[in-house]
Amino acid sequence: MLPRLRDYLITYALLTTLAMMIIGWTVLALLLLAPLPERHRRAATRRSMSAGFRLFGHFLIASGAYRLDLTALEPLRAEGGLILAPNHPSAFDAIVLLMGHPDLACVMKPALLNNPLLGAGARLAGYIRSEPPRRLVKSAVTELKRGGVLLLFPEGTRTLEPPVNALTASVAVIAKHARAPIQLAFIETDSPYLGKGWPPLKAPRLPIGYRVRLGARIDAPQDVAACMRTLQSEYAAALAAAPQNAWLTSHPAKAP
Repeated sequence: MLPRLRDYLITYALLTTLAMMIIGWTVLALLLLAPLPERHRRAATRRSMSAGFRLFGHFLIASGAYRLDLTALEPLRAEGGLILAPNHPSAFDAIVLLMGHPDLACVMKPALLNNPLLGAGARLAGYIRSEPPRRLVKSAVTELKRGGVLLLFPEGTRTLEPPVNALTASVAVIAKHARAPIQLAFIETDSPYLGKGWPPLKAPRLPIGYRVRLGARIDAPQDVAACMRTLQSEYAAALAAAPQNAWLTSHPAKAP
């Protein structure tokens, strides 16, 4: 009983802290960063967001809630002009990856860009709307040619089928048009927390193990279909023994 009470208290305290950080940062960003020219506004917004999420990462570790291993992301901090393409077991994934790079351009669903808590910051950062497809490709190509790093989850939604969902072709289409490489990343977690179908206010069992590994870097493709077959096999092989496979097989969102 006491360990579960502790899990609930830590979870809610961290969620409250994150919400307060986002609200406080958004108010300051709208006052201080919104008036800047677009290029400077975008850069300052992304760097400050990354710094804020890194601070939150320290809270996650200090509280004992997470065992985070993000060391593989360090070499990417100085790189640009590529697509970072991870699998997507949890709604937490984007926040973790934003901790690791100061110039990530996230591809976001319209509902998230219009979210009262997240939308203002995402728009200041120049994040990219996932729909309609032509607009997505055009905006993503512009970002990559500028030298930014595009964060795109090729599954299109959180993972339901172990080890990885069928991938969407947008990652290869964008890479082809931008002539940009695709950097594979593999997220491994032993908890279904914030996976597809997880109730938002349900506390997980703590601590949660969470690790990001880098995989192959795929050159800009000429053949989209061939590229997608390669990506699907790379993810399947790299995640065949991932800890999330144990809970994905009985995932609540898959129940009839």
